[in-house]
This record gives sequence, structure tokens and C-alpha cells, in this order.
Amino acid sequence: MSGPGPSTRVLLGSGGISTEARRATYGKLVSEHFSGCGQVIFVPFASDGHEHYTSRMQDFLGPDGPRLVGIHTSDDPLSAIRDADGIYVGGGNSFLLVRDLHEMGLVAPIRERVLAGLPYLGVSAGSNVACPTMMTTNDMPIVLPPSFESLGIVPFQINPHYHPGKVLFMDGDVVAKHYGESRGQRISEFHRHQDTPVLGMWEGSFVQWDGSRGRLTGRATAFVPGEEPSEIHDGSDFDANLEVL
Repeated sequence: MSGPGPSTRVLLGSGGISTEARRATYGKLVSEHFSGCGQVIFVPFASDGHEHYTSRMQDFLGPDGPRLVGIHTSDDPLSAIRDADGIYVGGGNSFLLVRDLHEMGLVAPIRERVLAGLPYLGVSAGSNVACPTMMTTNDMPIVLPPSFESLGIVPFQINPHYHPGKVLFMDGDVVAKHYGESRGQRISEFHRHQDTPVLGMWEGSFVQWDGSRGRLTGRATAFVPGEEPSEIHDGSDFDANLEVL
């Protein structure tokens, strides 16, 4: 697989865009990212109800956002990718998304167009699928994809919806400990078998990747094999090894 070139235009979000401030950041970044794009192909395969999902995301973008066209409406998805001005891959279940991308033969065509400079936006599962593999997803394996290989348009892995420590939950009126594994523990399990760095993206965060460096909006934690996890702060630039520049 070839690596990303210097013209790569990738915007990745963790999700959790549930506050007015986060939605404003999302709207600004997405509008700038797809500036000049007449038609953006939306890939809704991570979720069921493709038409409703596409319509909902168009409403979420607002009247000033790009015009989305669901790839599920095309009789020739490969042509839709070839003719697109931009690609937006939505969130949901990464296993479902990767299965459909492989079965429809879209992994290589999307990769080629994005590495050639086509703007790509991915949120949640759409960020996970931008990585070399989908192995750092949080999702249940509700379907079996033919491969864990993903688009590989960024050289590191992403764990969307990352949070530090362990979970607290409301048990009636009492805040209780969950005692389950932390995200950091899960990522350490990945690194027992793989050497690829993992970016734990906190909710509401975004990464802009140009092929050689990334810029973080929000907050993230970098996991590099053999090193202690380190914080990446808002506005920081970093390289392919998640080292802050």
C-alpha cells in the first residue's frame, strides 16, 4: 500500500458533537474543508436506514454546508467515487462499514482518490476506517468483514470516543464505578500485537491531516509502543509517529 502524499486533505472527527460549541467547530471546519466542492458523496454504510441517515447529516450541516449525495442512491458507486468533489464517511458500526466497503469494491478507489487530493471527512467509524486497519474500533462485531484492512489514508490508528481512566455511571441516584477495562488497557492489548501508534481522540476533537503532519482541534492522547501515553493539546501539530512538532 502506498503512503499518503503531500496533497492529502483529510479531516477526522471523534464524534460527540452534542454541544453548541462543538457543533459550531464542526460546521466551521467542515465548511472550510469542503470549500468549493459542488457535490460531496456521503457514505452511510456504518448505519442502517441510509436515506434517513444522509438526510439527517445534511440537516446537521445546515444551509451553508456542502450538498451531500448518498452513495446508496447511485447505480454505479465506483463512478460516484470517481466523479465526487469530496467524500464524507459517517459514523456508526465500523464492522458494518468495512464489510460493505470491501464487498462493494470501494476501498481501493476511495484510497486512490483521497491520496490524489480529494477532500475526505470521516467521523467516528469514518475516522476509524481512515486508518490502516479497523482494529482500534470500540464497536461490537455485528457482522464479519472479509478483512480488517481499511483505507490507510492516515499512517496511524485512531480510537474514537476515547476517554481516560474508567467509567462512572449513575446507579439510581448514586455515582458508581463500572470496574471494566479502560480504553488505555484495550489499546495496550492492541500494542502487544501491532506497532502502529494509536491516537485516542477525545469527544468533540478533530484532526486535519495533510499527508505528513496533523493538526489537532480539541484534545487527544497518543499511544506509542514502548512509551508512556502522552497528551496532545489543542492547536498542536504532530507527525506520523504522533510526535508533537
